Amino acid sequence: MSYKAPLKDMLFNIEHLANIAEIAQIPGFEDAGLDTAQAVLEEAAKFNEGVLSPLNWDGDKNPTSWKDGVVTATPGFKEAFKQFVDGGWQGLQHPADFGGQGLPKTIGSVCGEMQNSANMSFALCPLLSDGAIEALLTAGSDELKATYLENLIAGKWTGTMNLTEPQAGSDLAAVRSRAEPQPDGTYKVFGTKIFITWGEHDMAENIIHLVLARVSGAPEGVKGISLFVVPKFMVSKDGSLGARNDVHCVSIEHKMGIKASPTAVLQYGDHGGAIGYVVGQENRGLEYMFIMMNAARYGVGVQGIAIAERAYQKAVTFSRDRVQSRPVDGSLSSAGPIIHHPDVRRMLMTMRAYTEGCRALASVAASAYDAAHHHPDSDTRKVNQAFYEFMVPLVKGYSTEMSLEVTSLAVQVHGGMGYIEETGVAQYYRDAKILTIYEGTTAIQANDLVGRKTSRDGGQTAKGIAGQVETTEADLLKSGTADALAVAKRLKAAREAFLDVVGFVAGNSKASPNAVYSGSVPYLMLAGNLMAGWQMARALLVAQEQLVAGNDAAFMQAKITTARFYADHILSKAPGVRDSIVDGADSVTALALDAF
Repeated sequence: MSYKAPLKDMLFNIEHLANIAEIAQIPGFEDAGLDTAQAVLEEAAKFNEGVLSPLNWDGDKNPTSWKDGVVTATPGFKEAFKQFVDGGWQGLQHPADFGGQGLPKTIGSVCGEMQNSANMSFALCPLLSDGAIEALLTAGSDELKATYLENLIAGKWTGTMNLTEPQAGSDLAAVRSRAEPQPDGTYKVFGTKIFITWGEHDMAENIIHLVLARVSGAPEGVKGISLFVVPKFMVSKDGSLGARNDVHCVSIEHKMGIKASPTAVLQYGDHGGAIGYVVGQENRGLEYMFIMMNAARYGVGVQGIAIAERAYQKAVTFSRDRVQSRPVDGSLSSAGPIIHHPDVRRMLMTMRAYTEGCRALASVAASAYDAAHHHPDSDTRKVNQAFYEFMVPLVKGYSTEMSLEVTSLAVQVHGGMGYIEETGVAQYYRDAKILTIYEGTTAIQANDLVGRKTSRDGGQTAKGIAGQVETTEADLLKSGTADALAVAKRLKAAREAFLDVVGFVAGNSKASPNAVYSGSVPYLMLAGNLMAGWQMARALLVAQEQLVAGNDAAFMQAKITTARFYADHILSKAPGVRDSIVDGADSVTALALDAF
């Protein structure tokens, strides 16, 4: 089945929830209003639907291959990447000073969703380049920026992120790769890095690796990690490419999903040392790498939304075509399409509500990012930065976990046919699983939410956001429609459950860390559920107004119905999750270790 970008829903979020009109008031974004957003999204849809989507199935069946250190992309990928580069898509939201288009993340992130729906394996390459670009923009010297940024932003070169080693997965304190200072100011880098997405390929003429390593004599632990730029090919003073650097791909992984995306094992320094250039200051590498990680974490959350959308579309198409059994209400005299069956409708509505809720959440978070980084008022920047940082683990954690449920439901809608690879829906299920793992597992996102985002400020940011939710509740009550009142009831209960958990987390993180962290993932899921449900509630209010105004009645009514379903069937879970966290902490760790 071909992919069709959900442009109406994307533009609805951009206009009414992310408030693109306000973003367009920020200096530098004056030309980035709704008309621009629509024009860009329509062009993105054409490219992703017409070029990337048809390659998705082929990439799963004919994965990227490795032979004698050379990685060859799936047939068609190299040509598609050239079209991607020629279209300027890599530089969409990067600064015009280095050749980008300088559009806000509010627009760029939605284009990223389309890329990932169309072809997640392909989209991972530009996603990692985006992270490398942001790290260099933030921490790179003028010389590094001048040498690498223009070609990275153009897409002529691609970027990678090198954290993980065989003995150092999530625990980066265990990183052993080393960097030896040289008299000319460069470093020689030695070590092995694993799980490097698009770490080697034939689609671009150079690959710029950002690598964590320890300088000789550095402190132990994370305080002694530095970040280095290590290009695949050396770059001459005039910008031309020189000799091959001493970094080589010794293998690629054989994976459950995203098979067309090469996951490389890279060896640095087997032939005398890979030449690298320190980013910023020595021993501050983890700080800089977090810039890449936060960009990538948000991007992975968008991947969850993207794969959920693709799976939903596939399930809807199948349920309209698959004839099986008479409807239980007797509405058809003989067997009809399974979309008539209530449980199939329940599954489709669950998929739709989760996807729309998380899309709205990501869109609002992107808007906050734009205000945090570009608004002229410092207080406005500060407030939006706190909001965005709180949302990142939710966008990443909640959206990816929901993508597993949605893609699983897509298989279920297909019944036995869904378990057959030739149907195509199983690919989405397999592709989705990695999203809860890479760029920090769901538990790591939850640890971030507990430690940095809740306990550190005593829950003040969380409580402030809950206050905004309460304002929406008041607006729903003021609206007075049956749907608005029903959503207000569920939103209030979820908000109160959230506040109870925030109080529990902030009050017990130091005294009873096991109790708090045993409920960290449920807390993340409760928080994500509430924030997505809040955006659906806001969407309902807008849709009601638009319906009265006579604007696109079918779409607006569907939005109201979907928001009501989200409240009744998804948001309603929040109080029970609260109970498991606050009242059920002891039972998580009660069983003796030798009883497992």
